[in-house]
Amino acid sequence: MTTERTSPPLTGTERETLRAFLDFHRETLAVKCEGLSDEELRRAASPPSTLSLLGLVRHMAEVERAWFRRTIDGEDVPLVWSDAGDFQAAYDASRSSRAEAFDAWQAEVAHARRIEAAAPSLEVTGRNARTGEAVSLRLVMLHLIHEYARHNGHADLIREAVDGTTGV
Repeated sequence: MTTERTSPPLTGTERETLRAFLDFHRETLAVKCEGLSDEELRRAASPPSTLSLLGLVRHMAEVERAWFRRTIDGEDVPLVWSDAGDFQAAYDASRSSRAEAFDAWQAEVAHARRIEAAAPSLEVTGRNARTGEAVSLRLVMLHLIHEYARHNGHADLIREAVDGTTGV
């Protein structure tokens, strides 16, 4: 596997640390998908669950979009794979390809990085699209780290089931 991962700083500001850990986890998901064909990326590792590596990439595109663009930036954009706001739709990667999923995910990560970099502080708030509650950029970054960490654990197990690869 060849993707380089960000090393979070041992010392640094809160924002630098959050940014680095978020990038570390983004890069970890990419590493888990390296070297696999579209078919392998779509393979469900634990039937009857349909969860696949490609489904995780699609889901994380939705998560990045929802929290950074819709919540922090206030953009009125639909989800990538569901006009009805169904986050679960992204998990169905049965007709997806690496190119489609990764292009969408990388585009959303680029938007997220732009939005985070433009924010004057972690105290910037947006409105949660579902609840209307104020949400800080700090919470969004922590939530995304949590979301990636959780799903990277799934990715570990899925990758091992697909081709036996373990570790990062």
